[in-house]
Amino acid sequence: MNSHLIFIGAPGSGKGTQAIKFVSQKGFKHISTGELLRSEITKQTALGLEVKKVMDEGKLVSDELVIKLLQANLNLAEPYIFDGYPRNLAQAMTLDKEVLKGASSKAVYFEIDVTKLVERLTNRRTCKVCGAIYNLISKKPKVAGICDQCGSSDLFQRADDKEEVIINRLTVFKETVDPVLKYYQDLGRLIKVDAEANENEIFFQISSKM
Repeated sequence: MNSHLIFIGAPGSGKGTQAIKFVSQKGFKHISTGELLRSEITKQTALGLEVKKVMDEGKLVSDELVIKLLQANLNLAEPYIFDGYPRNLAQAMTLDKEVLKGASSKAVYFEIDVTKLVERLTNRRTCKVCGAIYNLISKKPKVAGICDQCGSSDLFQRADDKEEVIINRLTVFKETVDPVLKYYQDLGRLIKVDAEANENEIFFQISSKM
């Protein structure tokens, strides 16, 4: 069985693109805690109702609730990609202890220059209809302003892709990521990839180091 993969990287570093490739080509299942939270609320399980109460009160969902959510939804006989979680050292340690429990896993860090990341994100556009993602520099739609996939002319810039918002998000990310990287490095479970390469090269980098 493949090792589970834990994708770590700043917003816009390409984690989502690689997650899609690993799901389609390697048979991984993609775990997004945000999607799990929404799904559990929709199903109206006891855990979902507990999560909904916290969110309705405008509070952040606790690490303890997230761990319960993962435990309730994972079958570790299948390989998973954890995308955007853990976000800090405490979460990384708890994920190992309470969820993975010794199951084989590798952390993949998407390294990218901050200046290039700001440029990449400020030029990102998303189709409001089908969710396809473009970049005005590196991945333009074939016809300007028109989605290649569904033909919609509703390509927009997300509010969190504005430069001042991006810089703030990157600052927060940098403050929390270094201890997480050291944790996985010390355990011999860290893979670093050049996130400035094209998506096929990044896919190869990760695959060859697994």
